[in-house]
Amino acid sequence: MQRSSYSCAVLALLSATANALNTLTTTETPNGFNGPAMGWSTFGFQAINPTIPGWAPLQQSNVLQQCNMMASNSGLKGAGYKYCSLDSGWSADGADTYGRVLYQATNFPDFNTTFSKTLHDNGLLLGVYVVPGVIQSDVGKTIYKTDIKISDALQGQDGNYVDAGNDRYAFDYSKNGTQQWHDSVVALWASWGVDLIKLDYVTPGSCNTNAAYPACDLPGFPIDSSGTVEAYHTAIKNSGRPIRLDISWKLERNDTYYDIWRANADSMRMDQDINEGSGSAIFVKWATVQRAINNYREYIELQISKNKPLSIYPDMDNMYVGNPEAVSGVTDDQRTSIMSHWIGAAANLIIGSDLTSLDAHGLDLLTNPAAQAVAVFTAQFPMQPRNPGTGNSTAQQLQ
Repeated sequence: MQRSSYSCAVLALLSATANALNTLTTTETPNGFNGPAMGWSTFGFQAINPTIPGWAPLQQSNVLQQCNMMASNSGLKGAGYKYCSLDSGWSADGADTYGRVLYQATNFPDFNTTFSKTLHDNGLLLGVYVVPGVIQSDVGKTIYKTDIKISDALQGQDGNYVDAGNDRYAFDYSKNGTQQWHDSVVALWASWGVDLIKLDYVTPGSCNTNAAYPACDLPGFPIDSSGTVEAYHTAIKNSGRPIRLDISWKLERNDTYYDIWRANADSMRMDQDINEGSGSAIFVKWATVQRAINNYREYIELQISKNKPLSIYPDMDNMYVGNPEAVSGVTDDQRTSIMSHWIGAAANLIIGSDLTSLDAHGLDLLTNPAAQAVAVFTAQFPMQPRNPGTGNSTAQQLQ
Protein backbone atom coordinates (compact mmCIF):
# COMPACT_ATOMS: atom_id res chain seq x y z
CA MET A 1 0.00 0.00 0.00
CA GLN A 2 1.38 3.44 -0.93
CA ARG A 3 2.15 5.70 2.00
CA SER A 4 0.56 9.15 2.10
CA SER A 5 2.91 12.14 1.80
CA TYR A 6 1.92 13.04 5.36
CA SER A 7 3.05 9.65 6.67
CA CYS A 8 6.35 10.01 4.84
CA ALA A 9 6.89 13.47 6.31
CA VAL A 10 6.35 12.20 9.83
CA LEU A 11 8.58 9.19 9.22
CA ALA A 12 11.31 11.56 8.03
CA LEU A 13 11.07 13.40 11.33
CA LEU A 14 11.24 10.07 13.12
CA SER A 15 14.40 9.20 11.21
CA ALA A 16 15.99 12.49 12.27
CA THR A 17 15.16 11.67 15.86
CA ALA A 18 16.48 8.13 15.71
CA ASN A 19 19.78 9.22 14.17
CA ALA A 20 20.57 11.84 16.84
CA LEU A 21 23.96 11.47 18.49
CA ASN A 22 22.72 12.17 22.02
CA THR A 23 19.23 10.74 21.96
CA LEU A 24 16.92 12.31 24.50
CA THR A 25 14.39 10.13 26.26
CA THR A 26 11.23 11.06 28.12
CA THR A 27 10.39 9.21 31.31
CA GLU A 28 7.16 9.15 33.32
CA THR A 29 5.90 12.61 34.27
CA PRO A 30 5.49 13.76 37.89
CA ASN A 31 1.80 12.90 37.92
CA GLY A 32 2.32 9.49 36.35
CA PHE A 33 1.77 9.97 32.60
CA ASN A 34 3.75 8.42 29.76
CA GLY A 35 2.60 10.50 26.82
CA PRO A 36 1.30 13.96 25.97
CA ALA A 37 -2.37 14.89 26.33
CA MET A 38 -4.66 14.43 23.33
CA GLY A 39 -8.00 16.17 23.02
CA TRP A 40 -9.76 19.44 22.23
CA SER A 41 -9.73 22.90 23.82
CA THR A 42 -12.34 25.65 23.84
CA PHE A 43 -9.80 28.45 23.59
CA GLY A 44 -9.57 28.81 19.82
CA PHE A 45 -13.31 29.31 19.61
CA GLN A 46 -13.29 31.76 22.50
CA ALA A 47 -10.35 33.75 21.12
CA ILE A 48 -11.74 34.58 17.68
CA ASN A 49 -15.22 35.60 18.76
CA PRO A 50 -17.45 36.93 17.28
CA THR A 51 -16.40 35.06 14.13
CA ILE A 52 -17.92 31.89 15.58
CA PRO A 53 -21.46 32.74 16.72
CA GLY A 54 -22.72 31.53 20.08
CA TRP A 55 -19.34 31.20 21.82
CA ALA A 56 -19.61 34.28 24.01
CA PRO A 57 -19.74 33.32 26.76
CA LEU A 58 -18.49 29.75 27.10
CA GLN A 59 -21.53 27.47 27.40
CA GLN A 60 -22.14 23.84 28.32
CA SER A 61 -24.18 22.94 25.23
CA ASN A 62 -21.57 24.26 22.80
CA VAL A 63 -18.78 22.40 24.56
CA LEU A 64 -20.69 19.12 24.51
CA GLN A 65 -21.41 19.53 20.80
CA GLN A 66 -17.69 19.74 20.07
CA CYS A 67 -16.36 17.25 22.59
CA ASN A 68 -18.92 14.58 21.80
CA MET A 69 -17.38 14.48 18.32
CA MET A 70 -14.27 12.92 19.88
CA ALA A 71 -16.47 10.12 21.18
CA SER A 72 -18.75 9.68 18.16
CA ASN A 73 -16.09 9.90 15.44
CA SER A 74 -14.44 6.49 15.32
CA GLY A 75 -11.23 7.91 13.89
CA LEU A 76 -10.76 10.51 16.61
CA LYS A 77 -11.77 8.07 19.32
CA GLY A 78 -9.46 5.36 17.99
CA ALA A 79 -6.53 7.77 17.78
CA GLY A 80 -6.89 8.58 21.48
CA TYR A 81 -8.30 12.10 21.59
CA LYS A 82 -10.19 12.31 24.88
CA TYR A 83 -9.49 15.47 26.90
CA CYS A 84 -12.29 18.05 26.75
CA SER A 85 -10.43 21.08 28.07
CA LEU A 86 -12.26 24.23 29.19
CA ASP A 87 -10.28 27.44 29.10
CA SER A 88 -10.94 30.69 30.98
CA GLY A 89 -14.62 31.45 31.54
CA TRP A 90 -15.77 28.11 32.94
CA SER A 91 -15.39 29.22 36.58
CA ALA A 92 -17.45 31.64 38.66
CA ASP A 93 -16.27 35.11 39.69
CA GLY A 94 -16.71 34.16 43.35
CA ALA A 95 -15.92 31.04 45.36
CA ASP A 96 -17.86 28.88 47.81
CA THR A 97 -18.02 29.34 51.59
CA TYR A 98 -14.46 28.02 51.91
CA GLY A 99 -12.93 30.00 49.05
CA ARG A 100 -12.87 27.04 46.66
CA VAL A 101 -13.13 27.73 42.92
CA LEU A 102 -16.60 26.91 41.54
CA TYR A 103 -18.06 26.50 38.05
CA GLN A 104 -20.09 29.25 36.38
CA ALA A 105 -23.58 27.92 37.13
CA THR A 106 -25.44 30.04 34.57
CA ASN A 107 -23.42 28.72 31.63
CA PHE A 108 -22.70 25.27 33.12
CA PRO A 109 -25.89 24.48 35.06
CA ASP A 110 -25.05 20.77 35.30
CA PHE A 111 -21.26 20.98 35.46
CA ASN A 112 -20.65 18.59 38.35
CA THR A 113 -23.47 16.21 37.41
CA THR A 114 -24.80 15.71 33.88
CA PHE A 115 -22.01 17.58 32.07
CA SER A 116 -19.13 15.73 33.70
CA LYS A 117 -21.00 12.42 33.66
CA THR A 118 -21.80 12.72 29.95
CA LEU A 119 -18.14 13.27 29.10
CA HIS A 120 -16.94 10.36 31.22
CA ASP A 121 -19.73 8.02 30.07
CA ASN A 122 -18.55 8.71 26.52
CA GLY A 123 -14.97 7.80 27.41
CA LEU A 124 -13.79 11.41 27.56
CA LEU A 125 -11.87 13.32 30.23
CA LEU A 126 -12.47 16.79 31.67
CA GLY A 127 -9.99 19.65 31.80
CA VAL A 128 -10.33 23.00 33.60
CA TYR A 129 -8.43 26.28 33.74
CA VAL A 130 -7.07 28.20 36.73
CA VAL A 131 -4.66 31.03 37.52
CA PRO A 132 -2.43 31.55 40.58
CA GLY A 133 -3.86 33.12 43.70
CA VAL A 134 -7.24 33.50 45.36
CA ILE A 135 -10.08 35.82 44.36
CA GLN A 136 -9.68 39.05 46.28
CA SER A 137 -13.23 39.07 47.65
CA ASP A 138 -12.70 35.66 49.29
CA VAL A 139 -9.80 36.48 51.61
CA GLY A 140 -11.98 36.56 54.72
CA LYS A 141 -13.20 32.98 54.29
CA THR A 142 -11.94 30.02 56.30
CA ILE A 143 -10.10 27.26 54.43
CA TYR A 144 -12.03 23.98 54.27
CA LYS A 145 -11.52 21.66 57.27
CA THR A 146 -9.21 24.16 59.00
CA ASP A 147 -9.56 27.18 61.28
CA ILE A 148 -7.20 29.18 59.05
CA LYS A 149 -8.41 32.32 57.31
CA ILE A 150 -7.32 32.62 53.69
CA SER A 151 -5.92 36.06 54.57
CA ASP A 152 -3.47 34.41 56.98
CA ALA A 153 -1.91 32.45 54.11
CA LEU A 154 -1.31 35.41 51.81
CA GLN A 155 1.75 37.48 50.99
CA GLY A 156 1.60 40.83 52.75
CA GLN A 157 -0.58 42.18 55.54
CA ASP A 158 -4.26 43.07 55.88
CA GLY A 159 -5.07 45.83 53.43
CA ASN A 160 -1.73 45.45 51.69
CA TYR A 161 -1.78 41.97 50.17
CA VAL A 162 0.38 41.23 47.14
CA ASP A 163 -1.55 41.48 43.87
CA ALA A 164 -1.38 38.23 41.90
CA GLY A 165 -3.11 39.74 38.86
CA ASN A 166 -6.49 38.68 37.48
CA ASP A 167 -8.24 40.21 40.57
CA ARG A 168 -6.45 37.79 42.87
CA TYR A 169 -4.06 37.96 45.80
CA ALA A 170 -0.86 35.93 45.99
CA PHE A 171 -0.31 33.12 48.47
CA ASP A 172 2.77 32.90 50.66
CA TYR A 173 3.93 29.35 49.96
CA SER A 174 5.79 29.16 53.27
CA LYS A 175 2.67 29.82 55.36
CA ASN A 176 0.34 27.34 57.00
CA GLY A 177 -2.92 27.24 55.09
CA THR A 178 -1.56 27.71 51.59
CA GLN A 179 -1.24 24.01 50.79
CA GLN A 180 -4.52 23.25 52.58
CA TRP A 181 -6.33 25.73 50.32
CA HIS A 182 -4.87 24.17 47.17
CA ASP A 183 -5.69 20.69 48.51
CA SER A 184 -9.29 21.71 49.13
CA VAL A 185 -9.74 23.11 45.63
CA VAL A 186 -8.26 20.13 43.81
CA ALA A 187 -10.13 17.65 46.03
CA LEU A 188 -13.39 19.39 45.11
CA TRP A 189 -12.54 19.29 41.42
CA ALA A 190 -11.52 15.65 41.68
CA SER A 191 -14.94 14.87 43.15
CA TRP A 192 -16.47 16.42 40.02
CA GLY A 193 -14.31 14.25 37.75
CA VAL A 194 -11.66 16.76 36.66
CA ASP A 195 -8.77 15.04 34.82
CA LEU A 196 -6.58 17.95 33.68
CA ILE A 197 -5.70 21.34 35.16
CA LYS A 198 -4.28 24.10 32.98
CA LEU A 199 -2.45 26.54 35.26
CA ASP A 200 -1.99 29.82 33.39
CA TYR A 201 -0.10 33.06 34.10
CA VAL A 202 2.77 31.23 35.77
CA THR A 203 5.88 33.35 36.34
CA PRO A 204 8.69 33.81 35.56
CA GLY A 205 7.30 33.80 32.05
CA SER A 206 3.81 34.58 30.77
CA CYS A 207 4.68 37.62 28.66
CA ASN A 208 3.45 38.53 25.21
CA THR A 209 6.17 39.35 22.75
CA ASN A 210 7.21 38.11 19.34
CA ALA A 211 10.78 37.62 20.50
CA ALA A 212 11.87 34.00 20.28
CA TYR A 213 12.48 33.65 24.01
CA PRO A 214 12.57 36.75 26.17
CA ALA A 215 13.47 37.10 29.80
CA CYS A 216 10.60 39.25 30.99
CA ASP A 217 8.38 40.26 33.85
CA LEU A 218 4.60 40.35 33.48
CA PRO A 219 3.56 43.84 34.61
CA GLY A 220 1.28 43.75 37.64
CA PHE A 221 2.08 40.14 38.49
CA PRO A 222 4.50 38.57 40.99
CA ILE A 223 7.88 37.89 39.38
CA ASP A 224 7.87 34.35 40.78
CA SER A 225 4.72 32.25 41.17
CA SER A 226 6.52 28.92 40.79
CA GLY A 227 5.30 27.94 44.25
CA THR A 228 1.80 27.56 42.88
CA VAL A 229 3.03 24.86 40.49
CA GLU A 230 4.42 22.89 43.42
CA ALA A 231 1.25 23.48 45.45
CA TYR A 232 -1.05 22.19 42.69
CA HIS A 233 1.19 19.18 42.12
CA THR A 234 1.06 18.30 45.81
CA ALA A 235 -2.70 18.83 45.84
CA ILE A 236 -3.09 16.48 42.87
CA LYS A 237 -1.11 13.80 44.71
CA ASN A 238 -3.19 14.33 47.84
CA SER A 239 -6.45 14.06 45.86
CA GLY A 240 -5.76 10.46 44.89
CA ARG A 241 -7.02 11.10 41.34
CA PRO A 242 -4.79 10.94 38.23
CA ILE A 243 -4.85 14.54 37.02
CA ARG A 244 -2.54 16.16 34.49
CA LEU A 245 -1.00 19.54 35.26
CA ASP A 246 -0.30 21.75 32.23
CA ILE A 247 1.50 25.01 33.07
CA SER A 248 1.53 28.13 30.91
CA TRP A 249 2.95 30.20 29.24
CA LYS A 250 6.36 30.89 27.65
CA LEU A 251 8.00 29.80 30.88
CA GLU A 252 11.53 30.51 32.10
CA ARG A 253 13.88 27.71 31.06
CA ASN A 254 16.95 28.24 33.23
CA ASP A 255 17.95 25.35 35.49
CA THR A 256 16.44 26.86 38.64
CA TYR A 257 12.93 27.07 37.26
CA TYR A 258 13.02 24.28 34.71
CA ASP A 259 13.82 21.88 37.54
CA ILE A 260 10.66 23.07 39.31
CA TRP A 261 8.52 22.68 36.20
CA ARG A 262 9.77 19.18 35.36
CA ALA A 263 9.44 17.97 38.95
CA ASN A 264 5.82 19.05 39.28
CA ALA A 265 4.03 19.48 35.95
CA ASP A 266 3.27 17.12 33.08
CA SER A 267 3.57 19.67 30.27
CA MET A 268 4.76 23.27 29.89
CA ARG A 269 3.95 25.89 27.28
CA MET A 270 6.85 26.85 25.03
CA ASP A 271 5.26 29.98 23.61
CA GLN A 272 2.41 32.43 24.01
CA ASP A 273 -0.96 31.83 22.31
CA ILE A 274 -0.60 31.17 18.59
CA ASN A 275 -4.23 31.81 17.63
CA GLU A 276 -5.55 34.99 16.06
CA GLY A 277 -7.64 37.39 18.14
CA SER A 278 -11.24 38.50 18.40
CA GLY A 279 -13.05 39.03 15.12
CA SER A 280 -10.51 37.17 13.00
CA ALA A 281 -11.92 35.00 10.23
CA ILE A 282 -9.14 32.45 10.70
CA PHE A 283 -7.66 30.54 13.61
CA VAL A 284 -3.93 31.00 13.01
CA LYS A 285 -1.23 32.39 10.70
CA TRP A 286 1.74 30.40 9.44
CA ALA A 287 4.29 32.95 10.66
CA THR A 288 2.97 32.54 14.21
CA VAL A 289 3.21 28.77 13.94
CA GLN A 290 6.85 29.13 12.89
CA ARG A 291 7.51 31.13 16.05
CA ALA A 292 6.12 28.27 18.15
CA ILE A 293 8.23 25.71 16.29
CA ASN A 294 11.33 27.83 16.84
CA ASN A 295 10.55 28.05 20.55
CA TYR A 296 10.50 24.26 20.68
CA ARG A 297 13.83 24.13 18.82
CA GLU A 298 15.44 26.48 21.33
CA TYR A 299 13.96 24.57 24.25
CA ILE A 300 15.02 21.12 23.09
CA GLU A 301 18.55 22.29 22.25
CA LEU A 302 18.95 23.29 25.90
CA GLN A 303 17.93 19.78 26.94
CA ILE A 304 20.24 18.11 24.41
CA SER A 305 23.21 19.86 25.98
CA LYS A 306 22.25 18.49 29.42
CA ASN A 307 21.82 14.96 28.07
CA LYS A 308 19.41 14.03 30.87
CA PRO A 309 16.04 12.24 30.59
CA LEU A 310 13.03 14.51 30.26
CA SER A 311 10.05 14.20 32.60
CA ILE A 312 7.80 16.89 31.14
CA TYR A 313 6.19 17.25 27.71
CA PRO A 314 6.24 20.43 25.63
CA ASP A 315 3.00 22.29 25.03
CA MET A 316 3.20 24.13 21.70
CA ASP A 317 -0.39 25.40 22.02
CA ASN A 318 -3.47 24.13 20.22
CA MET A 319 -3.34 22.58 16.74
CA TYR A 320 -5.51 24.34 14.15
CA VAL A 321 -5.23 21.67 11.49
CA GLY A 322 -8.72 20.22 11.19
CA ASN A 323 -10.52 22.75 8.99
CA PRO A 324 -9.91 24.07 5.45
CA GLU A 325 -7.59 27.01 4.79
CA ALA A 326 -10.45 29.53 4.82
CA VAL A 327 -11.06 28.66 8.47
CA SER A 328 -7.68 27.38 9.67
CA GLY A 329 -5.69 30.17 8.05
CA VAL A 330 -3.00 27.78 6.82
CA THR A 331 -2.66 25.74 3.64
CA ASP A 332 -2.95 21.96 3.46
CA ASP A 333 0.84 21.62 3.31
CA GLN A 334 1.21 23.93 6.28
CA ARG A 335 -1.39 21.96 8.21
CA THR A 336 0.62 18.83 7.47
CA SER A 337 3.78 20.52 8.72
CA ILE A 338 2.06 21.63 11.94
CA MET A 339 0.84 18.13 12.72
CA SER A 340 4.22 16.62 11.87
CA HIS A 341 6.11 19.01 14.13
CA TRP A 342 3.68 18.64 17.03
CA ILE A 343 3.96 14.86 16.81
CA GLY A 344 7.74 14.96 16.39
CA ALA A 345 8.11 17.18 19.45
CA ALA A 346 5.85 14.92 21.52
CA ALA A 347 3.82 18.04 22.24
CA ASN A 348 0.30 17.98 23.60
CA LEU A 349 -2.02 17.12 20.71
CA ILE A 350 -4.87 19.41 21.71
CA ILE A 351 -7.09 20.35 18.77
CA GLY A 352 -8.36 23.91 18.44
CA SER A 353 -10.36 23.36 15.25
CA ASP A 354 -14.12 23.06 14.74
CA LEU A 355 -14.66 19.32 15.18
CA THR A 356 -18.11 19.51 13.59
CA SER A 357 -16.59 20.73 10.30
CA LEU A 358 -13.45 18.67 9.77
CA ASP A 359 -12.46 18.23 6.13
CA ALA A 360 -10.96 15.03 4.74
CA HIS A 361 -7.38 16.28 5.00
CA GLY A 362 -7.87 17.50 8.54
CA LEU A 363 -9.37 14.21 9.68
CA ASP A 364 -6.53 12.27 8.06
CA LEU A 365 -3.94 14.45 9.78
CA LEU A 366 -5.54 13.88 13.15
CA THR A 367 -6.11 10.14 12.80
CA ASN A 368 -3.50 8.77 10.38
CA PRO A 369 -2.42 5.38 11.86
CA ALA A 370 1.21 5.68 10.72
CA ALA A 371 1.48 9.14 12.25
CA GLN A 372 -0.08 7.95 15.49
CA ALA A 373 2.44 5.12 15.62
CA VAL A 374 5.21 7.71 15.31
CA ALA A 375 3.56 9.69 18.14
CA VAL A 376 3.91 6.66 20.40
CA PHE A 377 7.63 6.55 19.58
CA THR A 378 8.28 10.29 20.01
CA ALA A 379 6.48 10.24 23.37
CA GLN A 380 9.64 8.46 24.53
CA PHE A 381 12.17 9.81 22.01
CA PRO A 382 11.28 13.40 21.00
CA MET A 383 12.42 15.05 17.80
CA GLN A 384 15.82 16.76 17.89
CA PRO A 385 16.65 19.47 15.31
CA ARG A 386 19.62 19.03 13.00
CA ASN A 387 21.56 21.71 11.16
CA PRO A 388 20.96 21.08 7.43
CA GLY A 389 24.55 22.06 6.64
CA THR A 390 26.68 20.47 9.35
CA GLY A 391 24.24 17.83 10.57
CA ASN A 392 24.91 18.74 14.20
CA SER A 393 22.37 19.95 16.76
CA THR A 394 23.16 23.68 16.44
CA ALA A 395 20.17 24.18 14.18
CA GLN A 396 18.46 27.43 13.29
CA GLN A 397 15.17 28.31 11.66
CA LEU A 398 15.85 29.40 8.10
CA GLN A 399 12.41 30.61 7.01
